[in-house]
Amino acid sequence: MITIGPHTLGNRIILAPMAGITDQPFRDLCVELGAGLAVAEMLTCNTELWLSDKNRARLTRPAAGGPDAVQIAGSDPRMMADAARLHVDLGADIIDINMGCPAKKVLKKAAGSALLKDTRLVRTILDAVVGAVDVPVTLKIRTGWSPDSRNGVEVARIAEDCGVKLLTVHGRTRECRFVGDVEYDTIAAIKSAVGIPVIANGDIDSAEKAKTVLDYTGADGVMIGRAAQGNPWIFGQINHYLNTGELLPPSPLQEVSRTLLRHISQLYELYGECKGVLFARKHVGWYTSALGEADTFKRAFNQLTSAEQQLQSLQNYFESLINKKETAV
Repeated sequence: MITIGPHTLGNRIILAPMAGITDQPFRDLCVELGAGLAVAEMLTCNTELWLSDKNRARLTRPAAGGPDAVQIAGSDPRMMADAARLHVDLGADIIDINMGCPAKKVLKKAAGSALLKDTRLVRTILDAVVGAVDVPVTLKIRTGWSPDSRNGVEVARIAEDCGVKLLTVHGRTRECRFVGDVEYDTIAAIKSAVGIPVIANGDIDSAEKAKTVLDYTGADGVMIGRAAQGNPWIFGQINHYLNTGELLPPSPLQEVSRTLLRHISQLYELYGECKGVLFARKHVGWYTSALGEADTFKRAFNQLTSAEQQLQSLQNYFESLINKKETAV
């Protein structure tokens, strides 16, 4: 099992923080369906911006059990420390620092993976945040800034020296973004270089791939990001396979329908109907992407403007799919 300070996770599978996706309803759902930990979407260290509607929603704490892990981003050590303290005051159990985001708007502020260029600043930020709070601090990085500047091992050693309790490594450089092969060799080298738990991240989209990556890298766990979009069952699927060697069948349509309807209902509650309807569209697109007549359904669904219309449309869609399947049998 993975231990982060006083917290022992129930398993080795972690939901990645994803901006605009890992809000409170989605995190709670993934924990319910088998994630050992779900990390909240990244929030700037500029606490003055936390008062916006978007960021207030991001501060919503989980209703599910398990540690409340939040991620902060920035390049000013004092502001990062202040943000960490405020999160702890609001109830956070774990502070995660983002040094892996490749998004241009984050890099423009010299934050995210841009920090990998300056290992002295990395150390200063980590020292400041670890010293500011009495909860565990974790860190997410990439393997380096570019293929010509891979310093993941060096940054990992700095992190351990500063008191970071767990390190997640996305196995690409910032320059590679999400393109090209994942550097599982580099993740393995980082794991060999430090004594703290190391989590492998990048292109892990199935139970078999999770086991292959764990076996190859020696990592303590895996972090699932895009593969969980529309498939929160992936955590239970991976856990079952790691424990038994058996693959679970796809979730029945009835289960997909119940889960999706509950999920978007919680989006309406968190964001209000207007924004909830908009946010529901992307999740419905992911959930239904591999189902029958998905393109036709999604085009019609995306024109709907009320929660009532969306819920009724989904009920009708799944009833049709289930009836067709039963008729075919």
